[in-house]
Parts: sequence; C-alpha cells; structure tokens
Amino acid sequence: QVQLVESGGGLVQPGGSLRLSCAASGSIFSISVMGWYRQAPGRQRELVATMRSSGSTIYADSVRGRFTIFRDNAKNTVYLQMNSLKPGDTAVYYCKAVIAIGTGTVKADYWGQGTQVTVSS
Repeated sequence: QVQLVESGGGLVQPGGSLRLSCAASGSIFSISVMGWYRQAPGRQRELVATMRSSGSTIYADSVRGRFTIFRDNAKNTVYLQMNSLKPGDTAVYYCKAVIAIGTGTVKADYWGQGTQVTVSS
C-alpha cells in the first residue's frame, strides 16, 4: 500500500556533509509528519528531526544547528541535510511518516528500510 524509499547514506569523513532523502509512494491521502530517526549499534532508536506538513520542526539537541530537515510536499519526499558530521552521528538512519491512506480515514506510521551513515576518517 505505502512504501518509503530512502537514499543518500554512505561513508563520510568527520566535518563532511551528506543529504538523505525519503520518498513515499502508494495509496496516500495525506502525510502529516515526516521525519528521521537513527539507531547506532547497541543503542535505542532515537529521533533526529521531524517536520509537520505545516512546516514546524523538531530537532534532537545533538543535531540542532548542524542538520536541516525539509520537505517537498508535492513529491511526498523528506530530506535531511547533514553538515559538520561527527563520528557520533554514525548510525542507521530511518525515515518515518504518518500517513493517511485511501479516503483518509485510516492513519498509520510507516518506516523506511534504513540507510547506513558512517562518519570516519
């Protein structure tokens, strides 16, 4: 019904930049929230940044000022621009969206498959 496809992960040196993207497709009526979470080995999944359709955002303290989330609502796509990357940012990054499907009466959370980001020299 709904699929989230992520891209843009990879290996980058400390201080470098990466941009992640996540495109939602399928029987989508509306998307209220799109965002990014990450999970490092041995740690719980944590919120990185989210953006509502209104444009309001939430950032984790650890990334505020370095990461920027933005959306293209016409393309059902969310991006995460990551600058000044640190080794501590190494994790699998997951896209999440709150999507109403069909006629809009059913709303659920959908997750992408994850994309690896490794920050290392």
